[in-house]
Amino acid sequence: MSRLPVLVVGAGPVGLTVANLLAARQVPVLVVERNATTSDEAKAISLDDESLRTMQMAGLDDAVLEIVVPGTGTRYFGRTGKVLFHARGPEPYRMGFPFKNQFAQPELERVLLRALKNRPDVEVRFGTALVGLHEGEVVTAVLESGEAEVGWVLGCDGGRSTVRELKKIGMAGTSHSEVWLVVDTVGDAHDQRYAMHLGTPSRPTVVVPGRNGRCRYEFRLWPGEGVAGERPEFELIRRLLSPYRDISPAQVERSVTYTFNALVADRWRDGRSFLLGDAAHMMPPFAGQGLNSGIRDAANLAWKLAEVWHGRCDPSLLDTYELERRPHATATVALSQRLGQVVMTTSRPRAWLRDMMIRAIRLTGPGRRYLAEMRFRPRAVHRQGVVSGNGDLVGTLLPQPCVLVASSARPVLLDEVLGAGFALLGVDVTAAEWDRVASLLPADRLVTCVDVVLDERLPRPSDERQSVADADGRLQAALGMARGHFVLVRPDRYLGAVFTAERAGPVGDLLGACVR
Repeated sequence: MSRLPVLVVGAGPVGLTVANLLAARQVPVLVVERNATTSDEAKAISLDDESLRTMQMAGLDDAVLEIVVPGTGTRYFGRTGKVLFHARGPEPYRMGFPFKNQFAQPELERVLLRALKNRPDVEVRFGTALVGLHEGEVVTAVLESGEAEVGWVLGCDGGRSTVRELKKIGMAGTSHSEVWLVVDTVGDAHDQRYAMHLGTPSRPTVVVPGRNGRCRYEFRLWPGEGVAGERPEFELIRRLLSPYRDISPAQVERSVTYTFNALVADRWRDGRSFLLGDAAHMMPPFAGQGLNSGIRDAANLAWKLAEVWHGRCDPSLLDTYELERRPHATATVALSQRLGQVVMTTSRPRAWLRDMMIRAIRLTGPGRRYLAEMRFRPRAVHRQGVVSGNGDLVGTLLPQPCVLVASSARPVLLDEVLGAGFALLGVDVTAAEWDRVASLLPADRLVTCVDVVLDERLPRPSDERQSVADADGRLQAALGMARGHFVLVRPDRYLGAVFTAERAGPVGDLLGACVR
């Protein structure tokens, strides 16, 4: 099994991302996609800073940054068309990248596919559908073109997932009946870098400007204006876009009517098969987290699967994928529903109440921060899985500030120092404490050990460890409360443990449990 490739079913953004992450970790990959080419439809349109950081893990950040519009969040408008608030996120570059970024899905897929084809031990087959799966001594994937023996199967094949159907996995949640029209246009004059949510009860609308004159419009339709799945008439498109721009048929890149779902799969693993992205969870578009949630799935599963494939970790590590990802994905689905009910309400009394409540919240500093920093978005915190102990930092995603390294005065992003595997940070600890911890932790599991120097001091040169110091105050903000402690950073940059040298034993047990 360990010599067989991983089968990725679906060559959308999630499938191509997880394939790149696996290939970057020297895991052979077979990608199959039922369609003849990558998508030519601009479905997903927003990448957040966490997703760009995941692209960085695969060495793709520079290429992806070439095709995005680094945005400034979302501006929410009330029932009379006046701005209620502008949500920009907690820090524009908390993960080393802009908080919100618009893009065109066809461009993103081409970038991801081009990078994947340049990696060794990768095979991509378009026009190839999966029709069956059989697990025995090996996993036999029955494809239209024949059979393939694989070690693991990743279902990245969307809301109508074949992998999910073959595994007879159901989904629970709500299917909404409201019909929306989505129109992607070219030759648009919008030059804003933020999305606009227009909460007018008479016509809830979303406008998201993109690159090179592209723009996404989404309109709530009333009964009789359109049927989900049917091609909309151009006259309807022209009429709804008329307050914003004149449009010709040639400027409509894509138009579709649809309803949305808020569903989560009953289970995300069945034997050697896993579900990622829309195959595992579907959500309304109003939080802009559908694709980003799928990329979080990819970041969580890829490093674990690579560790197991290379024989460095026990296969039981893969049981932590759903354990860690399901709570946050479920909470994000719920948020997306609430935003649709509140921001996109068609009830005039509810819209009036919404606007009054938001104005009241904005009267206080904490209230303004709650809205502007999007603190209403659920935070991903792993309370179970590859974590040890508790505390405010354990299970959270480590920010990525710029740091100074001992070998150079040039600021670099933290992940460039951490490497691809587990990393151990010693936050203002002594050499004796390092020695004690080193005797208690399995050295073969720690790829990188780093001294973290706080208080605007210079990094300490050392032959034994890398050393970093704060470049702009954000390292202090991220790890100041861990002073005198060691911080175990997982390959996906979540914090597995925060501990003193005297309490390193349980962390050694955590790492040792992963080793065969």
